[in-house]
Amino acid sequence: MESISWCQPKGSVALYKWASTLALITIFYNILEGLVSVFFGFEDGTIALLGFGIDSFVEVISGIGIWHMIRRMRQSDTQNHDVFERTSLRVTGTAFYILSAGMVITAIINIYKGYKPETTFWGIVVSIISILAMWALIHYKVKVGTELKSQALLADANCSKICMWLSVILLISSAGYELTGLGLLDSFGAIGIAGLSFREGREAFDKAKGNLTCGCQSKCH
Repeated sequence: MESISWCQPKGSVALYKWASTLALITIFYNILEGLVSVFFGFEDGTIALLGFGIDSFVEVISGIGIWHMIRRMRQSDTQNHDVFERTSLRVTGTAFYILSAGMVITAIINIYKGYKPETTFWGIVVSIISILAMWALIHYKVKVGTELKSQALLADANCSKICMWLSVILLISSAGYELTGLGLLDSFGAIGIAGLSFREGREAFDKAKGNLTCGCQSKCH
């Protein structure tokens, strides 16, 4: 019996290849971003950049689930999550919750001790690159998701907006510290990133239950 993908229009097959490519780009970009951010976060003592880097690694788990889902969608018209995807979403959600708690606790301790990072220069560099990269990924994910009329892919594109907002928070806190020298700004930036990470964790559990919408937007279309 032939799979449904053989009966799909030629343009649809190409779009699924694009969707798969975008998912792989997201995965490898987050790995690279995570490595750079964690390294300089430790090196410069900035918890905002460190937390941002760990967040990127958690995004990799989610990205693998999305890539797996796209492979399934090429063979079937269902957009419901299978066991592998639901498991990866729950792991992602748990990791985001742990990350959020750790960042808030660390930020509070740093505020109490009056700790200041050596520099947040790399936070500025990483955040600007990330904003541009996320903007491009969101643009093409929305385009492919719209062409395929896929609620799941559009939900992934909308949730990628949170990643861009994480980058904006990192940019504001990092640039603010470089301009003022106030260590509080790095800690406040970490708390802001923790808040969005908590939101990402909640949405991961929601999607594991079958809700394909994203909290950053009430509907995906």
